[in-house]
Amino acid sequence: MEAAEKRLHRVRRHQRVRRRVSGSSERPRLAVYRSNRHIYAQLIDDVAARTVASASDMESGVAADGNKTARAKAVGEALARRAREAGVEGAVFDRGGRLYQGRVAAVAEGAREGGLRI
Repeated sequence: MEAAEKRLHRVRRHQRVRRRVSGSSERPRLAVYRSNRHIYAQLIDDVAARTVASASDMESGVAADGNKTARAKAVGEALARRAREAGVEGAVFDRGGRLYQGRVAAVAEGAREGGLRI
């Protein structure tokens, strides 16, 4: 499978997920973006079209030493901490068209351990 075709399939999966998943002020959407080197997570209020909180492994203090999965879990914990500061207790999970495994699942686990209800 070519890289362009692989990306197209992921984008189509993401569009299917986004038809059903929408964030609100009470339960924003936890959107995860994974590149080859880094991972980013945002809490998005789709009704007001604003980002409530965000975290990535590129920020100082967030990135834990170790492999990419450990860094992804640290991103989830940092996002949960910032969500509590913003007054958010729960979220709906948007995996971005990726499989729920590896680094994507580690972000969700870290957010749950940080106290965010997914």
